[in-house]
Amino acid sequence: MPLARIEIDVDLLRAVADGKVDLKLEDITVNTISLFELQAKAAKLKVPANFVIEAIEAILKTFKIEQFHKPKIIEVASEIRNMLPDYIDCVIVATAVSLKNDLLTEDSLILSRRGPIKQKYGIKISKFSEFVGK
Repeated sequence: MPLARIEIDVDLLRAVADGKVDLKLEDITVNTISLFELQAKAAKLKVPANFVIEAIEAILKTFKIEQFHKPKIIEVASEIRNMLPDYIDCVIVATAVSLKNDLLTEDSLILSRRGPIKQKYGIKISKFSEFVGK
């Protein structure tokens, strides 16, 4: 979000760049559905399009990109639907599950279901602030 001039409480990318966390930019995976969410949030906040374009281009160049339409992601998202009412959240969690990656999020709904998700799928879900120690 900060790449598109959208303020958030904890800037994970800044923490990574400053070496405050044990994570490299190239280790971060972004689902294409998150790119859509970024665009939608920026439009709602009336962020100029050129900032959004720059942010999307930087994300595409820097991070691993995962397509939301992969069969495994669709299957897991469908399973998770009974835990999370928002399908986009299901896709984001399903991406982490299908890659066997932990998930960092500020989404309160996903965070509220992290226990059952970890129990069923074995991935850890954390808030950015928990991860960066803020």
